[in-house]
Amino acid sequence: MMSNDTGFTHLALQVRDLDKSVDFYQRYAGMQVIHQREPGVAEAQKVAWLSDLTRPFALVLVQSDSSDDTPLGPFGHIGVACTSREQIDEKVAIARREGVLRRAALQSEAPVGYWAFFADPDGNTLELSYGQQIGLEIITARQSQSVEKNNGSGN
Repeated sequence: MMSNDTGFTHLALQVRDLDKSVDFYQRYAGMQVIHQREPGVAEAQKVAWLSDLTRPFALVLVQSDSSDDTPLGPFGHIGVACTSREQIDEKVAIARREGVLRRAALQSEAPVGYWAFFADPDGNTLELSYGQQIGLEIITARQSQSVEKNNGSGN
């Protein structure tokens, strides 16, 4: 049975070396390959979809012969929530050794929480965070929208 995806489904990045990029996102963001193929065309030599399986959303990595895209960052970033500050601190220590730490961990006021920036093999920025309230804001917005619909004020 095939379903139609709706809403925010993926973020796609062009990469130079798919294997290196997959390894980075597996090790730093806890993602796994959920789909892989080799179309073999100049703009898409190899493709991998990655997910942490927590929600229906994928990071799509496309190895291409051309590298016209600009990296996401230094501020623009992919955000991944971690289970603890310690998990971020462990990744920061690894990133320091590997030379990919873009910004050391920092505690910010709510709703931002504890976060750090990392550079992937293509110069894109990955943010690992703990305590960000994005999920809470989405749940609150959903509940508000549901109340509006139930009260007859929805469109």
